[in-house]
Amino acid sequence: MPNDDTSRPQPPQPSQQQQPPGHTAPMNPQPDHGEKSYKGSGRLTGKKVLITGGDSGIGRAVAIAFAREGADLVISYLNEHDDAQETAKWVKQAGRKAILAPGDITDPAFCRDLVQRTVDELGGISVLVNNAAHQLTFDKIDDISDEEWDLTFRTNIYSQFYLSKAALKHMQSGASIINTTSINATSPSPTLLAYATTKGAIANFTAGLAGLVAEKGIRVNCVAPGPIWTPLIPSTMPEEAVKSFGENTPLGRAGQPAELAPAYVLLASDESSYMTGALIPVTGGRPML
Repeated sequence: MPNDDTSRPQPPQPSQQQQPPGHTAPMNPQPDHGEKSYKGSGRLTGKKVLITGGDSGIGRAVAIAFAREGADLVISYLNEHDDAQETAKWVKQAGRKAILAPGDITDPAFCRDLVQRTVDELGGISVLVNNAAHQLTFDKIDDISDEEWDLTFRTNIYSQFYLSKAALKHMQSGASIINTTSINATSPSPTLLAYATTKGAIANFTAGLAGLVAEKGIRVNCVAPGPIWTPLIPSTMPEEAVKSFGENTPLGRAGQPAELAPAYVLLASDESSYMTGALIPVTGGRPML
């Protein structure tokens, strides 16, 4: 496979494993979240943002980019406090607010409180980024417990319903909801059955909700990552899959979180005023059919 940029880490990745949900510090190579590369230009000045899964991976890259574009953020995460503090550090270095909000988004009451906290502490909510996700790998359907299936759905798609429903009560015309789906929405990995099923649901939820709220001037879109180097990978995939992760793309490597952030910035900005119900694939060249 050809490589698009030899300065980016290339597979095979070093052998490594973590316990879910994973942490950034032990990863080798370290993910690039745009800490040194992302340059803002005021595209999100005045935006008030709630982002889930903002502690690491794609969420951290989006938080850094949004802050450098002028947005203030509430950063929701489960319990990865060290990672969340690191994300907050970069947001504050950009001169923006970073409010950390640990908790369980599978709980509808917590989701409602999270939106209310955003409104209270930032003075409103103009962008909701539904990014948090749970996945585990299983070789057989018999290995997926009822509890695991339920947890995956509650984390990945129920939370998006809870948060979107609560946020829409406070959103004005020009606001934006951005959901993270996946290439698994149309090309499901068999060993990620529960996760892939939720990602298909997210793509459908995005398109349907976009139609429901279009008359209010609120836009709903989603981003579909391909293989991206985040803590989810060494903590939820077998060792051999981690080593070869990203090889199956035309670009021949895994993407870095920083390479996702510009898509989210576009969808959060007024530049995407005629985009709603859209899915933006960032997949290293793998088609979404």
